[in-house]
Amino acid sequence: MSTQESKVCASCGRTITWRKKWERNWDEVRYCSQRCRRAKVNDTDRRLEQSILSLLDDRAGGATICPSEVARALGGEDWRDLMEPARAAARRLTAAGRVEITQGGKVVDPSTARGPIRIRLIGS
Repeated sequence: MSTQESKVCASCGRTITWRKKWERNWDEVRYCSQRCRRAKVNDTDRRLEQSILSLLDDRAGGATICPSEVARALGGEDWRDLMEPARAAARRLTAAGRVEITQGGKVVDPSTARGPIRIRLIGS
């Protein structure tokens, strides 16, 4: 087993790196933490993913959106509570090869990106 292996958390979309304690059950590891194991992906998360794709489809090729646009589209006045779930939805879509996350116009690793991000369709 190589210590360089990694996979993506099914809940938050962050990278899970191999650890010695997972040596016997690495193939079954799906979540990066107990918090993600409890949270899992729910209907709101799926709606956020669909909203990201829908907003991007409505834009010109190469256009980007901010996670706050997605949160506002679904949350209305209470959109701030959806900011981290919107970022997690973008990370999951990145892992699925549907979108890429950028900062300053450059593609960044969604697991380590801090601060404002933009989301765009792959190949745009």
